[in-house]
Amino acid sequence: MTGPAGVALVWDPALARYDFGPEHPLAPVRVELTVALIEALGLVADQAVRTVPPGPYDEDELLRLHRPAFVAAVRRASADPSLRADLAHGLGPGDNPIFRDMHAASMAVCAASKEAARVVWEGEAAHSFNPAGGLHHAMPDRAAGFCIYNDPAVAIDWLLEHGAERVCYLDVDVHHGDGVQAMFIDDPRVLTISLHESGRFLFPGTGFPDEIGGPGAEGSSVNLPFHPGTTGPIWLEAFDEVVVPLVAAFAPDVLVTQLGCDTHATDPLAHLAFRMDDYRALGGRIHELAHAAAGGRWIATGGGGYQLVQVVPRAWATMFAEMVGADAPTGVPEPWRQLAHERTRHEAPADFDDPRLVLQEGVEKQVRRAADEAVDAVRRLILPRHGIPA
Repeated sequence: MTGPAGVALVWDPALARYDFGPEHPLAPVRVELTVALIEALGLVADQAVRTVPPGPYDEDELLRLHRPAFVAAVRRASADPSLRADLAHGLGPGDNPIFRDMHAASMAVCAASKEAARVVWEGEAAHSFNPAGGLHHAMPDRAAGFCIYNDPAVAIDWLLEHGAERVCYLDVDVHHGDGVQAMFIDDPRVLTISLHESGRFLFPGTGFPDEIGGPGAEGSSVNLPFHPGTTGPIWLEAFDEVVVPLVAAFAPDVLVTQLGCDTHATDPLAHLAFRMDDYRALGGRIHELAHAAAGGRWIATGGGGYQLVQVVPRAWATMFAEMVGADAPTGVPEPWRQLAHERTRHEAPADFDDPRLVLQEGVEKQVRRAADEAVDAVRRLILPRHGIPA
């Protein structure tokens, strides 16, 4: 185990109310199946692992991050979904369709991430995981990219308000963590690191190495964009070269992570090429980094991932197994496979292995060159600001 404090899984079935409808890719069933798989694998059976519900969260806290006019717009839309659209606030057909009680559902996700932060900061758990969270695109004045309110920012803000002096936010989603970066871009107490598919090819079109932080906070925003087709081993090499020394030098009081798994080779909305082995390797690296640089304090949220049965539950269960210090899972329990089929009509995988990927020689050279260029840019623009030779 991780020590006497153990691990908290922050979950309540009510979190599945964050639901844009049956045709939307961000289906809550992926989170429900993740929790069910974690339970089926016996990862919450140990007395040092506990499931906790979201705690309280009120609008005064929300308004520290989101503008009053935007919150009022979400409340209006929640009460009357027939309004259909408020494009000025990012609400309506497309990424963020209006649904009844959207405000309350979004507040619940924020409450869960706040609770994940609280239990770690107050020493009730060494690590925590809110699989329903990770809504990292939401901006102060608008919804964006399936995200109404920004729950990772909520966790970071709560930590800063309760005594944390330095927080590192590490975002491994395939999409740039633009909302969290925007909310803390002028705050040198928060180091935001995002590794993602390049904005040249993918929403939200941002996240380039020259986005280094606002005045007085230069070096606090770190971005590693990758070319489509980048495999896990190439991605992880960049992680080792840049993220590990940066986090060590920053020495945060706590590590907050967004664990989007839309980096998988089969994800329908993006173009990177992770396999399940890569999530095992990444989880190990993050766990080690939390203990080496942040006193073991690790707060995790979910995020993107649109292979609802084949990838998301396996990837996040793998990460949670790492959190609790369990062996990496190998076989998928048959009762869970049956549940997944009943819920989705999709066939569930029988194990935690994926087919081997082989890049064509020309593609591998291209993605390696792009990764090297991103690493070199961060070395030049960011590392010296943290006392690390370029």
